[in-house]
Amino acid sequence: MQPATIAIVLVAAVAHAIWNTVSKYKRGDTVLFVWAYTCASTLLCVPIGVALVLTGTGALGWQLAAGSAVSAILHVAYSLTLQTGYDHAELGVVYPIARGTGPVLTMLFAILLLGERPTAIALLGAIVIVAGIAAVTGNPFRDDQQHRLRGVVLGGTTGATIAAYTLWDSYSITSLHLAPVTYYAGTLLWQTLILAPRALGQRARIRSAVRANAVPILTVAIFSPLAYILVLNAMRTAPVALVAPLRESSIVVGSLLAWRLFGEAHLARRLTGAAVVLTGIAAVSL
Repeated sequence: MQPATIAIVLVAAVAHAIWNTVSKYKRGDTVLFVWAYTCASTLLCVPIGVALVLTGTGALGWQLAAGSAVSAILHVAYSLTLQTGYDHAELGVVYPIARGTGPVLTMLFAILLLGERPTAIALLGAIVIVAGIAAVTGNPFRDDQQHRLRGVVLGGTTGATIAAYTLWDSYSITSLHLAPVTYYAGTLLWQTLILAPRALGQRARIRSAVRANAVPILTVAIFSPLAYILVLNAMRTAPVALVAPLRESSIVVGSLLAWRLFGEAHLARRLTGAAVVLTGIAAVSL
């Protein structure tokens, strides 16, 4: 992987950790929050996508429409599941589990449905990831940590949606040859439309929700597209099996922010677990 590509993915990882941390400050209805920051992201990205089409850099067509529609469905599932996890559990539990289980589930999908046969190192990496996740979460079944079990479940479910959209988006960029910015702009537009009926059903609460969450909405609206467009561009020049684990370096940043901003305990254990997860992800990528 070229140094420039590595730098792009690392910047994306930091941006990803930042917007996930800020979204923890959300107050009120989850759907309204996700819809609001998606609308803001759409307003930022769609004009850029249109400009690229007009200049010939991006092209319109049924592949763009269909590809971005499928991606939107998967990203909506991801956003709602992730935010629900942050509503009911600690950032330092949900975030590492979500980012760690994604590569493992991707590998399992490849084994069961695509007939791939991973190496012994990759299988060992999956076991290491599970061990790292256990270190991050501690024992979720202890009487004083029952709330963590919900974080484990929601983090794992989020990981499944990450695996789904990563596989599909990689296919769209590398096989359908869709331009990353135009493709993601289309995805955001579809997400806005998908969430609109539910959000508009609570139109009386939209203004208060936006006012209460103005800073998180704007932060996520900027940093989320930035992070993912950088990753999509990296996928054009490097294998997704290398991009994905490098991107998950955000786990360490997220663990530090959870400790610093939210006072979540057991920093040493969580950082150790996050490092173990990253080691496992690197092995899976091999």
